[in-house]
Amino acid sequence: MTSGSVVSLRDAVREAVRALSDAGISSAEFDAVALAACALKTTTSEVHKLMIMGAPVPAGFDDLVAERARRVPLQHLTGRAGFRRIELCVGPGVFVPRFETELVAGLAIAHLRQASRVRTVVVDLCTGSGAIALAIKDEVPAAQVYGVELSELAHAWAIRNRDDLGLDVDIRLGDATAAFPDLEGDVDVVVCNPPYIPVGAIPNDPEVRDHDPEIALYGGSHDGLRIPLEVAARAGFLLRPGGLFVMEHADVQGRSLPAALATTGLWQDIQDHEDLNGRPRAVTAVRAR
Repeated sequence: MTSGSVVSLRDAVREAVRALSDAGISSAEFDAVALAACALKTTTSEVHKLMIMGAPVPAGFDDLVAERARRVPLQHLTGRAGFRRIELCVGPGVFVPRFETELVAGLAIAHLRQASRVRTVVVDLCTGSGAIALAIKDEVPAAQVYGVELSELAHAWAIRNRDDLGLDVDIRLGDATAAFPDLEGDVDVVVCNPPYIPVGAIPNDPEVRDHDPEIALYGGSHDGLRIPLEVAARAGFLLRPGGLFVMEHADVQGRSLPAALATTGLWQDIQDHEDLNGRPRAVTAVRAR
């Protein structure tokens, strides 16, 4: 928390960085500037300019820093989360999209850009805030994109994001394991970031443990794979032969999830992919013909 004696934005941001670092936040400098931008209703680039110019501390900045130091997610405080080229509205009731998930969207987007088919159909199972589905539509406008979400709260956030961004994505409320019977056998890409944390495991980060909805976290079994495998089975029904499946997973599931997919007989060309931190993060598989 910044001191009441601090009057310049520059000094306030410096104090905020110290306070957030002391709270165990590794992105303290980024967060402090983002909170200043939120308080000023401007961009982080403008904050840096104002710091150089000796601008005063904006009203409410201290309160935002104090909340972040209590490990309230930055995105809940700003109400926004960046994801690839788009910015999403987020808050209580919806899983905050993570940087690692950009890899999952990127694998689908790269595949779609190389596709020879004129009409491509994409389904995002467990869409949450709509991050993956909306990023795909933003970067591959010709694709027909669908998403489904079980939580009514998260579904509402996804609809808001779709409408705010003006992207033509069909987002439905429902169970991913039975979704889109009208699209069975006609989908080119199914992508999914399902709940996959093992039941009984406690996330290390307070931002996840205390603020992300449990429905978006836990995979329904001791290894966290029950729900992912049920969703993968649905993907098998939706995809045409030769269609691509992309699923995010925990870093400890880099062997177990591909191995489980291999036993079903539905998939070929199963590959696992590391994120930018070098950790196993996503599996891709092709629907067997």
